[in-house]
Amino acid sequence: MSSKKYKLLLTVLMFLSVGAFAQKNPPSGYSVYDSTIITKKRQPQQNEFWNNNYNFPSKPRNMWEVGLSAGLFNVMGDVNGNVPTIGFSAHVRKALGYLFSLRVQYLNGVAKGLNWLASDGYQNNGPWVAAGYNGPVYYNYKTHVQDLGIQGILSLNNIRFHKNKSPWVAYAGAGIGATAYQAKLNLFNDNGDNYQALFSEVYTHPQTYKGRKDTRKALKAGMDDSYETNAQTNGERRPKMGSNTLRLSTTVLAGIEIKLSKRINLAIEDRHSFVHDDLLDGQQWGEKPGGDPAPTGNWDSYNYASIGLNINLGAKAVEPLWWINPLDYVYSELNNPKHQKFPKPVVDDTDGDGVVDQLDREPNTPAGCPVDTHGVTKDTDGDGVPDCKDKQLITPTECQPVDADGVGKCPEPDCCKNPPKPEVVNPCPTDYPSLSFKGVSANLTNDNKAMLHNVAEKLKANPTCNITINGYPETSKQSQALCQKRVEAIKKHLVEKEGISADRITTNCEVGGGDKNTVDIKSN
Repeated sequence: MSSKKYKLLLTVLMFLSVGAFAQKNPPSGYSVYDSTIITKKRQPQQNEFWNNNYNFPSKPRNMWEVGLSAGLFNVMGDVNGNVPTIGFSAHVRKALGYLFSLRVQYLNGVAKGLNWLASDGYQNNGPWVAAGYNGPVYYNYKTHVQDLGIQGILSLNNIRFHKNKSPWVAYAGAGIGATAYQAKLNLFNDNGDNYQALFSEVYTHPQTYKGRKDTRKALKAGMDDSYETNAQTNGERRPKMGSNTLRLSTTVLAGIEIKLSKRINLAIEDRHSFVHDDLLDGQQWGEKPGGDPAPTGNWDSYNYASIGLNINLGAKAVEPLWWINPLDYVYSELNNPKHQKFPKPVVDDTDGDGVVDQLDREPNTPAGCPVDTHGVTKDTDGDGVPDCKDKQLITPTECQPVDADGVGKCPEPDCCKNPPKPEVVNPCPTDYPSLSFKGVSANLTNDNKAMLHNVAEKLKANPTCNITINGYPETSKQSQALCQKRVEAIKKHLVEKEGISADRITTNCEVGGGDKNTVDIKSN
């Protein structure tokens, strides 16, 4: 019969476990702005939080958990051959914080045991002596245990740094309680006779009853299941509750809860309770080496391995706090701020040109001068005089260079109508320099700038002449990009620093045309 109970319990356990993991993970957490889950007592703190006067929101009202469980119950004592039986429990649990909760639990269990080794220690055990036994016996017992206790439980994995929730929570705990028990012995059969003859038969024929299995099988076949005799007790030295012995007990436990929904979860747990008593199994006598009975001196304990169903109860409350990750709101606020109070940004623009100092390439622009998007004073005609001071906003290239007011000196019309015949095919200078760069730098050295100043002087002296800036990169994209930076840096210097019109300068990067670190300036 017992084996059928175990198989049924195992089947239920497997079914519920599969059903639990088949559920879609329910949402976790709560809205910190939901005032309905905040108690009236904690509302002032919540108001201070909303107004950015206090950094921490109030703890929300959370549900109570009530649960029922069933499982295997057995006593650890002086009698070998315990037979685990079914026990059940009921509890109420409330979270005091995200990690710690309190649980009040009632446990009811029946434990059985039948020793497969014969003993002589019964001689000081009153019920066995009174039953007329006069030879080795096989201890047995049936104990009904009830306890009521309070336990502190610590959640182990609901605070998570890389995931907002988990479909299961592990926990461990300890507690104290009161244990009431009554142990019974099976000393007589249905006819009122003791089992001395059966015990002697099994004890004196070890060649027939070999080992634990054969011995227990023979004993069970010859015994009934009456357990009609009260086991030895400590009499009035122990507190009583009716016919039960009442003792203080301590408990340790560990388990996991698997979430099925926001209000229902499955619990798998093992708890072990210790009682300062050696008679949970009705026996405290052992044998000394010489054969005389003596107290064993070992306190008995009992274990309850269970599976249960828990339900969360409560209106206008979040689920019990051990299911909630308190970092959920913190990470949500970091990723998508909704509550943070940011100061008004202050952006400096020292020269008042409309371009902030962090982006201004010309931080001291004269007042009233229009600038480009980089904060640099505009020079529309590229004559070197900013537009705000240029009295000739568009100076033709042929009329440059210009004076301090940006006014160019254009050739006389007669000169332009009857130009002298050129004596050379190309009157433009051809003795332009080559500029060298080092490594992957695109910055102009002082020597490069000095040579570019000479180039600019020649261009100003020959306003009809144009130049091409040639670089010779390798085939790689990196080398070609570096070449482009270098030729553009040279052009920019000639335009912005030397006052040469940009339309007189052409840039070119020709792969394999020369040294990759040399840039040539040639006449067009």
